[in-house]
Amino acid sequence: MRPTRFCWIFILAVSGLAAASEPSFEYERARPFDLQETGVRQEGDVALREVSYAALDGSRNAATIVAGKMSSAARPAILFVHWFGPPAPTSNRTQFIPDAIELGKEDAVSLLIDTPWSDSEYFEKRTRDGDYARSVQQVKDLRRALDVLRSRPSVDQARVAFVGHDFGAMYGVLAASVDPRVRAFVFMAGTRSFSDWFLYGPPKLTGGAKESFIAELAPLDPIRYLPRLKTPILLQFGDRDFHVSNERAKALAEAAPEPKTVLTYATEHELNEEATRDRIAWLKKQLMNKPDRKS
Repeated sequence: MRPTRFCWIFILAVSGLAAASEPSFEYERARPFDLQETGVRQEGDVALREVSYAALDGSRNAATIVAGKMSSAARPAILFVHWFGPPAPTSNRTQFIPDAIELGKEDAVSLLIDTPWSDSEYFEKRTRDGDYARSVQQVKDLRRALDVLRSRPSVDQARVAFVGHDFGAMYGVLAASVDPRVRAFVFMAGTRSFSDWFLYGPPKLTGGAKESFIAELAPLDPIRYLPRLKTPILLQFGDRDFHVSNERAKALAEAAPEPKTVLTYATEHELNEEATRDRIAWLKKQLMNKPDRKS
């Protein structure tokens, strides 16, 4: 049976609503970075530069740039976005310094950024009525960080990777799904939906209020964006992770498109040294054609 004119109008209206529910992650790209260096230290041949740059909201965002000695060849680049795990001392941009130093020895340049969850009291300070808007803004801020990274001297624009853990992984998926500049992606211990975690803590939501909150954040569900990635993907999970159950990890792994590598470790949410070794080996393989010890 052919649709009537009324049916066509209805179908188009529903399609329009679906499209409208997709948030926009576009942002002002022309704003100057005003990169300012505040300190530098050496780890062998690798330099760690403490910097700040102009954020989209006019504030300044702190970051660390890690790179080996400058070479004439174009170098791969990695944006690292940390987890939220206070009171752990790595619950900030320092989490990935060991990764960045190791990759810096291979001539990579890395940018490790501060985020709102660098504040150990971030989760208590935020409010649920602002979670959606803040999340959309965070994706824009990560794309801004990619701009900063790609502006570094000698960066090979075709070899840019994104590594995210926890919130870093989840917001990173959204950013990378709309930003073709990311050519390899590492997803560490993230969950399917922001509501999985933003429902933690008081006040407890039940019934219609809970359903309404989940529906509000649904357009941002990382599991909706993961299938859109067009890059090699490494997914890392802990099989004892309280925050990302094995069921959630399995759903995310199944949603990820090929080419993908899924690794699960006998550990909790923070992952472990084995995961670090595997992640570095995978990045070397993707960015520098280094053999992966697991392949």
